[in-house]
Amino acid sequence: MGSSVLSHVMSVSIASPRFLTSMSSGRLQRSYLKKWGRMHHYRLPGGYVDTSRCYCSVSVSQSDISEKASTSVKKRVVSGVQPTGSLHLGNYLGAIKNWILLQNTYETFFFIVDLHAVNGGCYIGGARNLRNITVKITLEYDVKQLATATKSTAAIYMACGVDTTKASVFVQSHVRAHAELMWLLSSVTPIGRLNRMIQFKEKSRKAGDEQVGVALLTYPVLMASDILLYQSDLVPVGEDQKQHLELTRELAERVNYMYGRKWKKMGGRSSAIFKVPESLIPPAGARVMSLTDGLSKMSKSDPSDQSRINLLDPKDVIANKIKRCKTDSFPGLEFGNPDRPECNNLLSIYQLVSGRTKEVGSGIHITTFFFS
Repeated sequence: MGSSVLSHVMSVSIASPRFLTSMSSGRLQRSYLKKWGRMHHYRLPGGYVDTSRCYCSVSVSQSDISEKASTSVKKRVVSGVQPTGSLHLGNYLGAIKNWILLQNTYETFFFIVDLHAVNGGCYIGGARNLRNITVKITLEYDVKQLATATKSTAAIYMACGVDTTKASVFVQSHVRAHAELMWLLSSVTPIGRLNRMIQFKEKSRKAGDEQVGVALLTYPVLMASDILLYQSDLVPVGEDQKQHLELTRELAERVNYMYGRKWKKMGGRSSAIFKVPESLIPPAGARVMSLTDGLSKMSKSDPSDQSRINLLDPKDVIANKIKRCKTDSFPGLEFGNPDRPECNNLLSIYQLVSGRTKEVGSGIHITTFFFS
């Protein structure tokens, strides 16, 4: 494992930027930057490399750093959402709503995963549908549209309650160590492991090898880089995303085993280069299903806008979508019946949005809540 990436990992572990974005420019305070630079010079074959350079703007005061040092260390949570399509109710209930609670308990890193948007990949935290991907990986993307969508996603984060004084919010591509670490992790990732990933298997089977880009095969390695770079303790994931986190855990353990002793001899605190992250799965709302198919996850990539409730949909549009959503011919409403996936989905959405329990909400008609 190259020393440059090891130094990136250490640097990110020490520095916890409160807000990172190219929407504004800036630098770390000179005193902190000088101190950081003295701590992180590593000898490479070509000479010394100064890892104190910062490729994104941050707003970190010296008092913030001192305050953090004096408090007990919090566990770190990392999550992100693509800036493609419209953020919908599934994104909010499955990811962003939980972020609001997490930021008060953990050290949180929430970012806009624009690199995954470019290659058509999908991401952690409720923004992915593994079965209904309609984005062709080889399609060109509109640079201006992606930039606008990135800013819009950041704005929605904050409108939903993400507090930049508590959580670090940044754009993935602005921290180039993500791509650098991905490249190095790919050298220790077995190709057979990637071939067994669900999305690649299904997409390549449907489209054929000649129509599928390499990015679809390797994007789970970029995801692992996103998580491991920040020494994450916990990662909020949906039930259908456990496979990707398992790959991340395997890569962390593999790197620790192969290079841990060398890392410790170089001055590392322990023989573990990366923390092995755990999954953080909400008890409810981890999977919000489509309004047109109770067996498919609500997705931004679904061609039918009727299949989802967008966060920016007007009130009358939301009410109309609930009225027109797919149901069944059975009388009444009930949880947990495998023959009634659409019914279960509507009740789950109602439960999460209203805050009611199954018992308290059992006597209320679901449309009453959405139309009131």
